[in-house]
Amino acid sequence: MTISVSVRQVVGPEDAARRSTQGLRDGFVIEALFQPGKVSLTYSHLDRMIVGGVVPLSETLVIDRVPETGTEQFLERREVAIVNIGGAGRVSIGGTDYALGFQEAVYVGMGAGALAFASDNPAEPAMFYLLSAPAHRACPTMHITREMAKKVVLGSAEESNARTINQYVHPDVCESCQLLVGLTMFEPGSVWNTMPAHVHDRRMEVYLYFGMQEATRIFHFLGEPGETRHVVLKNHEAVLSPGWSIHSGAGTGRYAFIWAMAGDNMSFTDMDKVPMDALR
Repeated sequence: MTISVSVRQVVGPEDAARRSTQGLRDGFVIEALFQPGKVSLTYSHLDRMIVGGVVPLSETLVIDRVPETGTEQFLERREVAIVNIGGAGRVSIGGTDYALGFQEAVYVGMGAGALAFASDNPAEPAMFYLLSAPAHRACPTMHITREMAKKVVLGSAEESNARTINQYVHPDVCESCQLLVGLTMFEPGSVWNTMPAHVHDRRMEVYLYFGMQEATRIFHFLGEPGETRHVVLKNHEAVLSPGWSIHSGAGTGRYAFIWAMAGDNMSFTDMDKVPMDALR
């Protein structure tokens, strides 16, 4: 079995401001993340975050050693959060099976061993979204459902941004070293995420957009507040966000997204809010 890994070097704000649309996509957008029967990983030099998609069919897919990490085992010095956004499936962690339904997750601590992924029904395969960051200590493995997540309600219908943030990997729910992971759901008619915008230079972030119709598109905004750019994303595409960049978007139809952060701290509210009149 081959594990496909692409590597993304860090993009600075001055560089991003000069890039074409394709240049922005090359630096920030992760396409073709979920490939049937394959493991697809992107290694970002933004806080060494690894973003992955695993879609097992009739055969089990295994992540054990990834040479790009420079370690004998993938989780030797890493932690990982795995969220299933497809059909029912199972993740085996060091020989212990965890059944994951739609929008269920499992956090796996450093040193837990090899990861094996399987779908209950190859005709309706699981789609495992994987987020991994370096770790300095072992934290307990934990199965997390959306009902277990900490709920934060934000926005309003009048501002077209009424949404509920489900915090999965968060100090109030699940112990981790530096990963924070959650899933944001919108009320009908709301299309804006993370607006008003913010930045947090202490942490990077990555968004995965999903739950979209084929023709639905997300206009995702990035860049420094005074030098914004945008990329257009479709279902199951992810976008990397450096600490200096805003990360906000609006959709042409209903969608959801999974966000993940890694960096200096685990305070969800540690952000530098951007006044609307500062956006350009």
